[in-house]
Amino acid sequence: MLTGSKVILREKRLADARDDYTWQTDPELAQLDATPLLDTSLIQYLLDYPIKLHYSSLIRCQFAIDTLDGKHIGNCVYYGINETKGEAELGIMIGNRDYWDKGYGSDALVSLLSHIFRETKLNRVYLKTLDSNQRAQKCFQKCGFIPYGYLNKDGYSFVLMEIRRNQWGKKGKWEFKTASASSRQSNQSLT
Repeated sequence: MLTGSKVILREKRLADARDDYTWQTDPELAQLDATPLLDTSLIQYLLDYPIKLHYSSLIRCQFAIDTLDGKHIGNCVYYGINETKGEAELGIMIGNRDYWDKGYGSDALVSLLSHIFRETKLNRVYLKTLDSNQRAQKCFQKCGFIPYGYLNKDGYSFVLMEIRRNQWGKKGKWEFKTASASSRQSNQSLT
């Protein structure tokens, strides 16, 4: 568990399935995530969810984003982990619109980046975001990400952004509260 000033990042669990289904079948959220709209039934999704959780945890580090009072509002992940290059890709979605533009996304990002740069050997984290999604780009830049290129893929135009370990330290981001000592000790298996 990773604790920020507004959010808690925790392991995904079966109880997240209904929220995840709702967000993945929302046309606006699918468009912002540049992914196809999920077209499976809720029943099939619920049947597949335990398998997805188990196997996803073997190839990616994913977290649910909860408010401090325990409301599940989104998800974040780092994946495509390349230990040889020391890098991984990051993704985030605040699915509950009631929490947009209120600092929950940036707090989740800061918490996740602090975890990555403190608890792993990764030196670079990168992401892609739609070039039309100015809100996301501002959030990423606020957290220290720097644009480094553009990508056209599958009919979408993306801005490519990155942050490196040495940039993270220079920006003073180590000062953000990311987890209590006891939480870090009891959850070291997340790395």
